[in-house]
Amino acid sequence: MMGELHHSEHIPQWKKDEIEEIKSLIESYPLFGVIGIEGIPAKQLQSMRRDLKDFAVLKVCRNTLTRRALDESSDDVKKMDDYVDVQTALIFTKQNPFKLYKLLEKSKTPSPIKAGMVATSDIIVEAGPTSFPPGPILGDMQGAGIPAAIDGGKVVIKETKAVAKAGEVVSQKLAAMLTRLEIYPLEVGLDLRAVLEEGSIFTPDVLAIDEEQVFSNFVQAAQQAFNMSVNAAYPTAMNINTLLAKAASDSRNVAVNATVYEPGIMDILLGKAYSKMMAIASAASSNDDALDDELKEALGAASSAAAATAVEEIVEEQEEVKEEEEESDMASGLGALFG
Repeated sequence: MMGELHHSEHIPQWKKDEIEEIKSLIESYPLFGVIGIEGIPAKQLQSMRRDLKDFAVLKVCRNTLTRRALDESSDDVKKMDDYVDVQTALIFTKQNPFKLYKLLEKSKTPSPIKAGMVATSDIIVEAGPTSFPPGPILGDMQGAGIPAAIDGGKVVIKETKAVAKAGEVVSQKLAAMLTRLEIYPLEVGLDLRAVLEEGSIFTPDVLAIDEEQVFSNFVQAAQQAFNMSVNAAYPTAMNINTLLAKAASDSRNVAVNATVYEPGIMDILLGKAYSKMMAIASAASSNDDALDDELKEALGAASSAAAATAVEEIVEEQEEVKEEEEESDMASGLGALFG
């Protein structure tokens, strides 16, 4: 106990103030996160801090002081010590963790890779022309492993190639050439490692959600729930109109099939009976004595109407063929005219 007291007496006041400020921020905000700031230039970090001022508080501090502040806080807060690593900062906000993660991801910007750095993913150089005229740059590109050649007075990249695989160290020649080609393989920004909210820790694998997919899933679930409620005849405010329409349609079909004489379906029943009568009349038309004059006239009118419809369809088909032939002739004539 005396040793701890003696040790604490030699901690500079500014360090004590830093520790107390972190603890105060943790208590003042419902959410705080541990973020990585590795590779971010000081000027760019200050710009990010300004951009976040209306949304969150960014606190950059030595890891030793950060860990001490966390260790002197609640048991839930102490768990965040596991995410404190090289070049760490803390962020405090009143927003939800998903919104915080999305904001930080959107703030990331492309950045050139430096010699000696490890490629985090395959670095691809696409085939196509460049803006460079022939000269020493051709040899520089080839020396960096980029398949370049001269074509039409310009330097071109002959084929798409992965000039560095994920996990490989980038050489000085390749790093310089990628920058000249304006290929920036890195993304620089605040890298959220973990967020603590009401005792729960959220990591990027949980926070990185596809909003479009989630919305699509909600729409699909709503449609399936609606269909299930209709099929189960479970009335709700959302499906009652559909259920009533379905019930009316089902009852109408039952009445028609059972030949129930109701005012609402008499037209359907009469139409059905008339159709059957005409079918029987057509089958019996070979016997002149089987049909009276009125029925013969009705059958003839029906046949004439069917024939007229068939003729109209034939005429329309012929007109379409004629139009296609005229278009073909016109195209041939234009082709002959312009060679």
